[in-house]
Amino acid sequence: QVQLVESGGGLVQAGGSLRLSCIASGVTFRDYGMGWFRQAPGKEREFVASINRWSTTYFTNSAKGRFTISRDNAKNTVNLQMNSLKPEDTAVYYCAADLYGFGYGESDKYDYWGQGTQVTVSS
Repeated sequence: QVQLVESGGGLVQAGGSLRLSCIASGVTFRDYGMGWFRQAPGKEREFVASINRWSTTYFTNSAKGRFTISRDNAKNTVNLQMNSLKPEDTAVYYCAADLYGFGYGESDKYDYWGQGTQVTVSS
């Protein structure tokens, strides 16, 4: 059974940092592309960042220069380090796994999803 569990969300002031983690079980983690998406109230889910099985990373424009994504295949973990947070980063953040390893930016390319973790950035 595949399971993705996110952690690390919380409340932070603008300009602060948070580190999200996602632990995967039930998958051969090193073969999967991993992505982070977010959904703010009243908005559609959007791509934030991804890392493919070859550890190439991709970011949405708003995340470039502020967020980094990394993976630890030994620990079945993908991390999203978020710096210089802004109120518009407030959302539920979801971890997702792509069976084919490519780590696409489109949510429909992902096979498994976590339950999400809330990130709230106050102004």
